[in-house]
Amino acid sequence: MAQIYDNITTHFTEGLRDIISNTQVKRVDFCVGYFNLRGWGLIINEIDALEGDFVYENNENVHRICRLLIGMQRPGIEIIKRYIHSQTNQIPDSDEVKLCKRQIADDFRKQLIIGKQTNHDEVNLRRLSSQLKAKKVCIKLYLKEPLHAKLYLAYRPEDHFNKIQAIMGSSNLTYGGLNGQGELNAGFSDNDHAEKLANWFDDRWEDRLSLDITEELAAIIDQSWAGEKRIPPYYIYLKTAYHLSREARNSISEFSLPREFKKDLFPFQETAVKLAARHLERRDGAMIGDVVGLGKTITACAIAKVYELNNSCSTLILCPANLQTMWRKYVLQYDLKADIHSISKPIDETNVRHYDLVIIDESHNLRNSEGKRYQNIKRLVNLQNCKVLLLTATPYNKDFYDLGNQLRLFLKDDTDLGIQPENYIRSLGGEREFSKRHDEDYIRSIKAFCRSNEPDDWKELMRLFLIRRTRTFIKENYAKQDERGKYLEFRDGTKSYFPERLPKSVTFPTTKGDQFETLYSEEVTDIMAELRLPRYGLIHYISDKILVFSEREQEIIENLSRAGQRMMGFCRTNFFKRLDSSGISYLISLYRHILRNAIYIYALENKLPLPIGDESNFTDELLEDQDIENEIFETNFVQLVKKPEDDQFSFSYSFVDYLSVAQEYYNAIAANSNNVRWLESKFFKRNLKQALKSDCDRLLEIIKICGLWKAEKDEKLNTLYKLINKEHRNEKVIIFTQYSDTAKYIYSQLKKRGISRLACVTGASSNPTQIVERFSPVSNKIIPVPDEKDQYRVIVSTDVLSEGQNLQDAHIVVNYDLPWAIIRLIQRTGRVDRIGQLSDKVLCYSFFPAEGVERIIHLRQRLTDRINENADVVGSDEIFFEGNAQNLMDIYNEKNGVLDDDDEGEVDLSSKAYQIWKNATDANPELKTIIPALSNVIYSTKKTDLSINEGVITYAKTPSDNDMLMWMDKEGEIKTYSQSAILKALACSINEPALERAENHHELVGKSIDQISSQEINVSGTLGKRFSTKYRIYTLLEAFCKEPSNGLFITEDLKLAMDDIYNYPLKENARLLLNRQLKKGTSVMEIVDLVKELRNEDELSIKKDEEEIRNKEPQIICSMGLRNI
Repeated sequence: MAQIYDNITTHFTEGLRDIISNTQVKRVDFCVGYFNLRGWGLIINEIDALEGDFVYENNENVHRICRLLIGMQRPGIEIIKRYIHSQTNQIPDSDEVKLCKRQIADDFRKQLIIGKQTNHDEVNLRRLSSQLKAKKVCIKLYLKEPLHAKLYLAYRPEDHFNKIQAIMGSSNLTYGGLNGQGELNAGFSDNDHAEKLANWFDDRWEDRLSLDITEELAAIIDQSWAGEKRIPPYYIYLKTAYHLSREARNSISEFSLPREFKKDLFPFQETAVKLAARHLERRDGAMIGDVVGLGKTITACAIAKVYELNNSCSTLILCPANLQTMWRKYVLQYDLKADIHSISKPIDETNVRHYDLVIIDESHNLRNSEGKRYQNIKRLVNLQNCKVLLLTATPYNKDFYDLGNQLRLFLKDDTDLGIQPENYIRSLGGEREFSKRHDEDYIRSIKAFCRSNEPDDWKELMRLFLIRRTRTFIKENYAKQDERGKYLEFRDGTKSYFPERLPKSVTFPTTKGDQFETLYSEEVTDIMAELRLPRYGLIHYISDKILVFSEREQEIIENLSRAGQRMMGFCRTNFFKRLDSSGISYLISLYRHILRNAIYIYALENKLPLPIGDESNFTDELLEDQDIENEIFETNFVQLVKKPEDDQFSFSYSFVDYLSVAQEYYNAIAANSNNVRWLESKFFKRNLKQALKSDCDRLLEIIKICGLWKAEKDEKLNTLYKLINKEHRNEKVIIFTQYSDTAKYIYSQLKKRGISRLACVTGASSNPTQIVERFSPVSNKIIPVPDEKDQYRVIVSTDVLSEGQNLQDAHIVVNYDLPWAIIRLIQRTGRVDRIGQLSDKVLCYSFFPAEGVERIIHLRQRLTDRINENADVVGSDEIFFEGNAQNLMDIYNEKNGVLDDDDEGEVDLSSKAYQIWKNATDANPELKTIIPALSNVIYSTKKTDLSINEGVITYAKTPSDNDMLMWMDKEGEIKTYSQSAILKALACSINEPALERAENHHELVGKSIDQISSQEINVSGTLGKRFSTKYRIYTLLEAFCKEPSNGLFITEDLKLAMDDIYNYPLKENARLLLNRQLKKGTSVMEIVDLVKELRNEDELSIKKDEEEIRNKEPQIICSMGLRNI
């Protein structure tokens, strides 16, 4: 009776092993539809034990142990036809034979890159390779027709009664067929039937359309992760760089540079043009974030030209008002079809003509999403449905949210980015926790990333949009070198060298009791710490007695709540920044603050509305050089400030004087109230007036302590005069300050002291570019170059000139303010350290008191401590130092390299990976063929000098085709996801030796893949918080469906819509629309109709083929072990 093998009662593996290992069995023949290389491990020991026998094949006796015929794993039908045709014409070793083998080999190669690696699989695959190379196992493809037979024959030539044992049925030579799935196979040993089956097998084995692939399969295994030969660690490093640089590499071949730019762009700029163009095409937006001085403007012009030529379209350039003239020159020079508009002026977005591309210069100025200019530009982009190119040397200020807001100009809140903030999600405890906490955020959206403060999340996000290279990166990867140093070479052979940046400390004398010492005293610091700043914390003074507000009033109060604490911090910070700028600027700010408080007191005393201002724009302006004052305060400045002929500035310290002019100012504000909101005084508590008066008294006390401000005794100003009139008497100098008050003060005083060819530039200057061209005509290509006497020698400027201007005719920069923020110094230095700078050195002067900076640092810490003691009253969102005290000390001590932008972490990952690949292949061109040909899942191991770094780095692609790099330590704990840190850890030379892998290498790779897979789990079935739109809409519809009287309206469409709401995130537009209906009190029936309509138009939920993505596994690209041996 036949033996049945069904993988339920009896496993087919047992039966197959039995007939192979049966007494006197010498060889076997198998015919199957499909063969899995890893499945072979289940019978590999039995095959090795066979001694083999001679078989008559093609007119000769051949020694065989195992013959395997495969009937269903076939190349494409067209290739088979060509192969059959070649055999008919008897063409030996034809190209068709090679093509057939190559394609089927590729199919088997794919088997080895699916799933996880194990030590057991590695051993068995190596043994299979040995069997194939020794001809113990021979494998052929049967191509005459599809062959789905499953036949297993075991030969016992010395057994005269039962020479052949056979099993027939449904099992293929795969893991599933042998062990893992239901099958039906029967074994029998009838001599006559078995011999007929053997003859049937021989006929097909010897058929001329059976193709021997034994050698090819052995080669596939040897070239895979299971091969005996160790892969050089350098190959793993380059394979990683090769895949990570895919965007950059593809862009090089996809886009060509317009002819007129080929002579003007350097190779690194050309790369940026092509990569940005690819980002724009694929994702509708890109950001060029190269550091100052690397030519972002001309790069953007080239991109505009690419779009113009490819799409026959126009470009809109939005830029700061002071850069419009510069942009017009570029538009004219390169004949761009472009319009230029000031970023600060509103655009009539409904009537403006269509643009395919919008370029936003200095886009970091649009970090505040609540500002009017931001909302105006966002509406324009949405209506135009255009691409957006962002240009900025400072992508974010103090918060990653700044960066997110810039991207949200073109990214909708429900756009699927394909990636999610993994580090933030992990910190919460997984995707379900994220969904519970942020129930209305789509997890792969910009909105989700804006929840994260994890730098690695933002680096991963910006990889999709950002091109950012530093000066150091360009020097190391694009510069040539001669005896003078590193340089870039223009197309005409002109060399542009990279000058050395030298920090220079300039000290000015101070004496006890002088102006400087008085303002930096502990007494003044303590007074500042006690300020309540009630105008910036008005939310704390809203009366509890009034319960009813109009919609407009409620909106103003909610805005106060959002801005309050942050504004208090900014205000106090601003006081001290101005003190670090100049004493006169600080005193002016005190005067203005007292006057504004007096206006509030006047309004409260007379029961008038209070001018609240446009808080959404106010914080932006605090950081700029406009001194947060309007023309009203500037015009009436003379009323309370006496400025005698001998330049002694006297500020009134009698509050009666300020209150006496408050009405005049109040009326002026009311007459010019375009950006001012008003709130009735009845809404405020009585203690508001007391708090305002208390602050005024404290500030007047400071003014009284200081007394007269005497310009001739301003030692900082005197030292500046000596610097530009003696040390650099005949050289061009640019003096930077953050505040226009300081700039105007310096300018007026230097002019009085006889400094000629002097100019001043602030945000209020009508044409800064004209001044720049007279100061730096050569770098701005002014032809003919004006005579020296017609050029400016000294410019005093706010940071309005630290953006977008060419000033490299000069090589001396003076920072008049105390330089807490080193990034600001680097940006200012970058205005003269630009391509085309002729000097070997760039000098960057910073001013310090002669006694050093320790006391100032101590006073700042004292102030911070005092504020924290009283945080509930005065607010604790204080940011006094944009940098840190160590930076200040480094600049004071003139530390070399402190002004270099040598932070490689700032370079975008795609550029970094592309450069690794390019440098390697330029040095060894053969790597262009070797690395792409490497199989996926390969691994190597290299030495690490630190035991703490031991472990495995795994590189995989998620089902969404996103790159995932994970560094797991030897204990199986995640070390980091940071792609930059991992790429750095992978780095090695071409001569790095490959070590033996750790015993748990494959186990750690498997854990990494499990971790990546777990992050792709389905988070459906969560409604989120009770007050979320999703929860409220679903429960509303659920209650509607439970009401018996609504039976006729409960359609299949409604049920499907409810399923979608429950299982998937709402699209942002649907969420806003439904939330609006809930607020309006729209009837349930209308909401039912709206929900069905949204679903029918595919505007309700974000599905994005979620199920298909979830059911796939990540693909392992490669892995690197790190061992300390």
